[in-house]
Amino acid sequence: MDNHSEYLKALTDALEARRSWLENTELVKLKEEFRSFHAAYLGLYNLFLKKGLVHEDPYKHEAKIGEIQIPETEAFVETKRTEQLSIRLSNYDNQLDFLVNFYQFSVDFLTLDRIKKILALVKYIEWVHLNTDSSSANTRAVTEFINQLKPGGDPMSVTLINECLGSLNKATPHILAILKEITEFQREDYKLAVRLNITAGMSLDQASAASQIRKKFAAAMPGKPFYPDLIEELIKEDCSKEGPALRAKVLQSLQVPDSKPNVVKTPVSFKNIIIEGLMVIGSVSSTLSEIAVKFDENGNLLQNRRKSLWEKLRQIVKQMLHKEPDPIIYEVEYIDSVKGANVKEKVNYNNFHGDMERRARSLAGIIRSGWTKLETMQDEQLITLLERSIRDVQSLHKTLSALDDYFKLVADKEDREKVKGIKPELATMKNAIIKANQKRHEYSAQKEEEEQLKRLGVSSDS
Repeated sequence: MDNHSEYLKALTDALEARRSWLENTELVKLKEEFRSFHAAYLGLYNLFLKKGLVHEDPYKHEAKIGEIQIPETEAFVETKRTEQLSIRLSNYDNQLDFLVNFYQFSVDFLTLDRIKKILALVKYIEWVHLNTDSSSANTRAVTEFINQLKPGGDPMSVTLINECLGSLNKATPHILAILKEITEFQREDYKLAVRLNITAGMSLDQASAASQIRKKFAAAMPGKPFYPDLIEELIKEDCSKEGPALRAKVLQSLQVPDSKPNVVKTPVSFKNIIIEGLMVIGSVSSTLSEIAVKFDENGNLLQNRRKSLWEKLRQIVKQMLHKEPDPIIYEVEYIDSVKGANVKEKVNYNNFHGDMERRARSLAGIIRSGWTKLETMQDEQLITLLERSIRDVQSLHKTLSALDDYFKLVADKEDREKVKGIKPELATMKNAIIKANQKRHEYSAQKEEEEQLKRLGVSSDS
C-alpha cells in the first residue's frame, strides 16, 4: 500500500475499530482486574497493620488526589523502615483506591503519559517476583514482612496471605497485557495525528524529516508532547524502502480479534464489588482471635484479684467434678448511636466469648473460600452474606469497645498497666466496616442505575 492517502484512510478506519473494541471490552476488563488487584493488596496491607509491621498513617484520609503520583521508591535506612513503609504502603493504598474508584477508564483519557504512571504503580511492588534480593527497596521490605508472618503464623493469616498473593499474581500480567494494547493504540493514534496535522502535503526527505516535523510541531499540535521515537517510526514508515512492509505490519497489529457472531451478551456483573467487600470484612477474623487472647488475660487478671482463697478452692473442686463454671458477668456502658444516650448492659462473658469465636470462624470461612469460589455464588447470596457479616462485626465492635473501657476502669491501680488494650484492633475493625459498607453502597448504586436503564429500555452497555 504505497499510496499514502489510501494508508491514512485504512489507518483511520483501523484505529476507529480498535478504539471501539478497547472501550467495550478491554477497558471493562482492565477496571475489573484493578478491582481484584486493589482488594488483594488491601487484604495484605490490613494484615500488616494488625500484626504491627506498619502503623496507621494519621494523615491517610486527608490526602487529596487529583492525579496518580507514585509513592517513594528510594532506599531507606533500617531504623526508618517501619516509619517509611507505614507512609509508603498507606499512600499506595490511596493511589490504588483513586485509580479504581475515581479514574476515567477511557481510551481518550489514558494517554501515553498516564499509562506510564499506571505501569509504575502496578510495578511499585514486584508481586510476581517477590524476593529479598530485589533491587526495589519496597519489594524487599514487603517480602520480609511476608516471610515473617508465614512460618508458624496462624492458619487464617497464612491463608489470607496465599489468597492475596495468588490474586495479585493473577491480575498483574492481565493488567500489563491490556495496558500494552492501549499503549500500542495510542502510539499509532499519535502518529496519525502528526500525519494529519503536519506531514500531510509535505514532501519529506528521510534525512531532514525529523527537523521539519519538529519546527511545525508546537504550532500544529499545541499542548501535545513531542516523542522523538514515534516521529522516527513515522519517518521510517513513510520515507524508507521498508515503509510499505512497516505500514502493513501496523494495520495488521490493529486488527480487532474475531468475535463470535450471534452470541448473547453476558449481563454486566458487579459481583467483584461485593467480593471485595467480603474479603475486607472477612480479614477481621484474625483481629478477633487476637482480641480474644488479650481479653482472656484481662479477665483472668480481674477474676484472680477479686477471688478469695476459698473461692479459688471452690473453683478447683468444680473443675475436678466437671461442673459448669459460674457465669462471669460484666456490666458495660456504651452510647446507643440511634438513641444518642448512654446504655448499660450486662455481658455474660462466656457466652459472648463463644459468640465471638463463632463469628470469627464464619468470617475466616469467607477468606478460606477464596475469590474463585465466591464468584460461583449468586449476587443475592453474596450481598446477604456481606450485609450479615457487616452487622456481626458492628455488633462485636460495640461490645468489644465497651469491654475495653470496662477492663481499664475496674482494674486496681497496681494492675492497670497489665491490662491489655485493643485500640489498634478496634481501629482495624472500624476501617473494615467502613470499607465493606462503601462496597455495599457502590454495588447497590450500580444495580439501581442498571435497573433504571432497563426501565427506560436502554442497555447498560450501549
